[in-house]
Amino acid sequence: MKTSDPFSMEISRHIWETRYRAADEPDIRASWRRVAQAIAQAETDGREQWAGRFATLLDDFRFLPGGRILAGAGTDRRVTLFNCFVMGEISDDLEHIFEALKEGALTMQHGGGVGYDFSTLRPAGTVAAATGSIASGPVSFMHIWDAMCATLLSTGARRGAMMATLRGDHPDIETFVEAKRNPAVLRHFNLSVLVSDAFMAAVADNADWPLVFPLRAGETAGGPLVERRWSGSAAPLPCRIARVVKARDLWQRILRAAYDTAEPGVLFIDPINRENTLHDREILSATNPCGEIPLPPYGACDLGSLNLTAFVVSPFGADARLDFAALADAATLAVRFLDNVIDVSRYPLPAQAREARVKRRIGLGITGLADALVLLGLRYDSDAARQLAAQAMQTVRDAAYRASIGLAREKGTFPAFDRDAFLASGFALRLPPDIRGAIAAHGIRNSHVLAIAPAGTISLLANNLSSGIEPVFSAEAERRVLEADGRYRTHRVVDYAVHRWQQQGRAGLPPTLIEAQQIDPLAHLQMQAALQPLVDNAISKTINVAADIPFERFKDLYHQAHALGLKGCTVFRPNPITGAILSEPDGERVRCCGIEREAD
Repeated sequence: MKTSDPFSMEISRHIWETRYRAADEPDIRASWRRVAQAIAQAETDGREQWAGRFATLLDDFRFLPGGRILAGAGTDRRVTLFNCFVMGEISDDLEHIFEALKEGALTMQHGGGVGYDFSTLRPAGTVAAATGSIASGPVSFMHIWDAMCATLLSTGARRGAMMATLRGDHPDIETFVEAKRNPAVLRHFNLSVLVSDAFMAAVADNADWPLVFPLRAGETAGGPLVERRWSGSAAPLPCRIARVVKARDLWQRILRAAYDTAEPGVLFIDPINRENTLHDREILSATNPCGEIPLPPYGACDLGSLNLTAFVVSPFGADARLDFAALADAATLAVRFLDNVIDVSRYPLPAQAREARVKRRIGLGITGLADALVLLGLRYDSDAARQLAAQAMQTVRDAAYRASIGLAREKGTFPAFDRDAFLASGFALRLPPDIRGAIAAHGIRNSHVLAIAPAGTISLLANNLSSGIEPVFSAEAERRVLEADGRYRTHRVVDYAVHRWQQQGRAGLPPTLIEAQQIDPLAHLQMQAALQPLVDNAISKTINVAADIPFERFKDLYHQAHALGLKGCTVFRPNPITGAILSEPDGERVRCCGIEREAD
């Protein structure tokens, strides 16, 4: 039995003790054994053997399951093991709106973050035919959700995580875009605009852009109509044109708000749906709070990340390399682990259990990429780094897909599997021929297999790894961590790769270390673009830019993101609105992907 302490940083031990440690666990290896034993209970045969293999996978932070798994598996807590959910469609009447609010509250009570598409709610000023009342619009109802979240999770070491999306052709889109200019409101929401290819084409042409909403039953047109496939509808619906704006003006407004307030982000919804392996039966219009999992109503995030630094051989040496064979082996076992989570987890709502079990979505990804690159002697912004990252992700993709096919042969395909439709999806068309052939012959266990999450808290747990595919934020920094009593504790931290360098008695910093603010913004996008074709869900990635970046340069990043085929884009520029909240003594503006917001 190992006796060495896995923790090299006090903040990591603190994270374990306050977020993931169960009662009477003397060390984190006891936590790993607890989790491994719990996840192995999904196995019919050889549970002890599988528990041992899962514990080895978890050992020394080689595989980092989502935080809800670490915190809840094998405990008697009535919690879900899924990090986040997209909730059901919000029907446009008061009874169903508040039923949706209740479902969200129950889900958050069990530990899950939530995402919503508010596009189904009537625009402000619309008169309801049945009652004569005037609709207040989707943003007004978002305030109710925000208050619920603040009340439900007002104490403790985690903050509520919510995502709100709205279509770019909804009549209230401008109100939605400007909502976060007041730094005191909607603090528990991340906001993203659903941007279509048609809208981007209209922006390019400086064309008119109609803002529309579907006719309700019994309503008459009273003006021109267009057809749109609306959120929640399987077929195009007749929509009344509320007004017409210039697409370029609206786009400018979206990006100016993002420049000034760091929100909204954008989701390129057409690539999301084209790539979807269930494109024949789902219309995706919402994501989990950090954006790496586009999900249908009641869909869930079953997440885990492979720690790339754990697979580096001879770090900092002339012969440093990534052990791709070991990475593939770990990915194979991690798929089985995450598939088992579906069967052993509790679910806040029966609809969530049904959705998870009929499609068996999982999201296996990577973390520690930037630190692994430093250990390998590569700069994050180099072509060689992008090639290495893509090779690592391809290794994970191929091993994970083969593992899911193997599970289908052993345990059966996911119940909603349709071979021809699956193989016709944009993502499946890029799979290697042998994998496509194996899916055709045997099916696959999981509808989706891969996602790159922010992995912020679990990477901090693993001795302050660089999180997800983000660059190293800083060689040394102060990190504020939310305590159980709602206060913050400040820790001085050193980046993982820097700490390894210093352990070897070397002075200064590793020569290839480059911090996030030193990286050209386009290099951020290029790293995301190098990996997105290899990921069937999506990637959580924040492009950090300097406060003095010109708006035109900032705006161009979003055009580049669309041109590169990305599924979304979030750019963070330090700004007075964000800074005003950061200076408050009693809390901070917990923006997208902060460790209090990722339901980790």
